[in-house]
Amino acid sequence: MNTFYFIAFLSIFFSILVITAKNPVHSILYLVLTFFTFTVHYILLNAQFLAVVNFIVYMGAILVLFLYTLMLINLNKDSEPVKSNMVKIAAVLGGGCLLVVLVGCLKQVGVADPVLLKDPGLGLVQNLGKVLFNEFLLPFEISSLLLLSAMVGAVLLATKDPKPKSV
Repeated sequence: MNTFYFIAFLSIFFSILVITAKNPVHSILYLVLTFFTFTVHYILLNAQFLAVVNFIVYMGAILVLFLYTLMLINLNKDSEPVKSNMVKIAAVLGGGCLLVVLVGCLKQVGVADPVLLKDPGLGLVQNLGKVLFNEFLLPFEISSLLLLSAMVGAVLLATKDPKPKSV
């Protein structure tokens, strides 16, 4: 139980650092660490499949897209437009309203007993694979064909047609 609280503290700490970091690259690196702590939470909850999906999808694909986006945008401070005081006041009021709602929600939440699973193999990849490839084999294969056709279509749309040479 102490491991859970330590990882929860790290999750909150790194997520606060994501918001407060001045450098966008540092913010993205803190986001990687936050997603990693979520993966550890999934492992502690015996949900290995969710942990692997979180690790591959969020830490891999989405954060690579974030980094490419940061490389493509201009992070020059001189070209950044100056925000008016009305926008800053509206942001503070919106943040204050959000804080009031969150505090009100936290007052309503009670401390619950920990959940004990009846089936300890509930989140294992082996059990998911058995169900996926026995009961749902046809929908799984149809979705793979749809993804393959979408990928072929995207490649065909992205390639330029060569102009025919005039004789």
